Amino acid sequence: MSWLLVAVGAALGAPLRYLTDRTVQRVVGSHKPYGTFVVNITGSFLLGVLVGSGAGSHSLALLGTGLFGAFTTYSTFAYEVFALGRSHRTGWALLYALGSVALGLPAAVAGLASGAHLG
Repeated sequence: MSWLLVAVGAALGAPLRYLTDRTVQRVVGSHKPYGTFVVNITGSFLLGVLVGSGAGSHSLALLGTGLFGAFTTYSTFAYEVFALGRSHRTGWALLYALGSVALGLPAAVAGLASGAHLG
C-alpha cells in the first residue's frame, strides 16, 4: 500500500515542481537556477512541517516521500551547480550551492518547529 501512496504523491509532486520552476524562471526572467532554488527551499520547509506535525506513516509516504520527494530535486540542483561552473560562472555556482544549504537547513528546522505547533 505504501508504494501506491508514494506513486500518487510523486505523480503530483513532479509536475508541481516543473510548473513552479517554470513560473519562477518566467517571473525572474533569468537563466540562473532560481526555480530549483525556490522549489528546494520550499520543499525543505514543507517536509519539516510534515515531520514536525507527527504525521503518520501513510501521510509520510504520500506527502513526504511521494509529493515532496518528487517536488524537490537534488539531481537538478547538482547538475545546475556543475553547469554554472562549466560555463565559468563559478561565483554563481558557489553562491547557489552554499545558499541552498544555508537556507535549506534553517527552512527545514523552521518547518519542524511550525509542524510541532500543528501536531
